[in-house]
Amino acid sequence: MSDAGPAAAAPAVAARGLRHVLLWAAGLALLCASVAVAITIGPADIAVGDVWSTVAAHLGFGEAGSTPLRDDIVWNLRLPRTLLAAVCGAGLAVCGAVMQSLLRNPLADPFVLGISSGASTGAVVVVVLGAGGGALSVSGGAFLGAAVSFALVLLLSHSLGGATDRVVLAGVAAMQLFSALTSFVVMTTADAETTRGVLFWLLGSLSGADWADVGLGLAVLAAVLLVCTGYATTLDAFAFGQDAAASLGVHVARTRLVLLCATALLTATLVSSSGAIGFVGLVLPHAARALTGPGHTRLLPATALAGAVFLVWVDTLARTALDPQEVPVGVVTSLIGVPAFVLVLYRTRSAR
Repeated sequence: MSDAGPAAAAPAVAARGLRHVLLWAAGLALLCASVAVAITIGPADIAVGDVWSTVAAHLGFGEAGSTPLRDDIVWNLRLPRTLLAAVCGAGLAVCGAVMQSLLRNPLADPFVLGISSGASTGAVVVVVLGAGGGALSVSGGAFLGAAVSFALVLLLSHSLGGATDRVVLAGVAAMQLFSALTSFVVMTTADAETTRGVLFWLLGSLSGADWADVGLGLAVLAAVLLVCTGYATTLDAFAFGQDAAASLGVHVARTRLVLLCATALLTATLVSSSGAIGFVGLVLPHAARALTGPGHTRLLPATALAGAVFLVWVDTLARTALDPQEVPVGVVTSLIGVPAFVLVLYRTRSAR
C-alpha cells in the first residue's frame, strides 16, 4: 500500500512537468513571433520574410533578400528597438515579481526604491546642466542617478532598522526627493525645446535604442534572472513572513540585500536605456501568477516572457498609433495598466 501512493503520483508529476515545458515552449514561440511581426509594422513595407532573411544574413547564414534600405530599417532601427522592448518588459516584470514577494506587498513594483526618480535626475542633470562635459551620456547619467538613489535608500533603511516597511518608506522618501530635484532643474534651467525632449524621455521612450543597449540589457537581465531563480525557494519562504523564513533557515538580511541589489541593478540598467516605463512591473507578475501559481521557480520565467511580449506590442502601438507622431511608451503602459491595476485591487479585495 505504501508504494501505491508514489507510483500513482509519478504520472501526475510527469504530466505537470510536460505541461510546464509546453507552456515555456509556447511562450518562447509567441515571443519570437511577436518580435518578427512587430518589426514589419510601420510606414515602410516590410514582410516577415524580409525580417528573417535580414537577420540570417547578418548572422552569417546566407545573403539578405531585401534592399539595402529595408535591411537598414530592420537591422539598425526596428530590430534593436523591438528587442530592447522585450528585454525591458521582461526585466521590469521580473523585478516586480521579486519585489512583491520580498516586501510581501502585492502593489510593489521595481520603482518602489526610488530608482526611476534618481535616474530621471541624473539624466536631466546631464541634458540640462551639461554635467560630465560631454563625456557622460544620458544613459550614463541616468545610471549614476539611479545608483545614488538606491544607495540613499539602503542608507536610510539601515539607519531606520532595516525592516521591510522601512525599506518602502525610504524608497518613497528618495522618490519624492529626486522628483523634486528633477522638477527644480527643469523649471529653473531648461528652455522649452530641452524641456520637451526631457519630458519625452521621462515618460519612457525606446526611440534611441541601439545594439549596445540591447547587449547590456540582455546581459544584466540574464545574470539577474539567474540569481533570482537561484533564490526561488527562498522567495517562496518569504511569502510566510520574515520570521517564518528565518525559522526555515533563510538568512533574511543577506538574502534581502542580495535580491534588492540585483533588482536595483537591473532596473537602473533598463531605466537608463528607456526612461521610466511604469505599470509593467506592477501588473504583469499578477497576470503570470494567475497562470503558474505562486511558486517562483515557474513564476519568474513566465513573468519574464509575459513582460517581454507585452512591451513589444505596447511599443509597437506607441510608435504607430499616431504616426508620424510617436507616443511615449510609458503613457501607453499607464493607459493600459491603470484598468489592469484596478482589476488587481478588485481581485485582491475579493480574495479576502
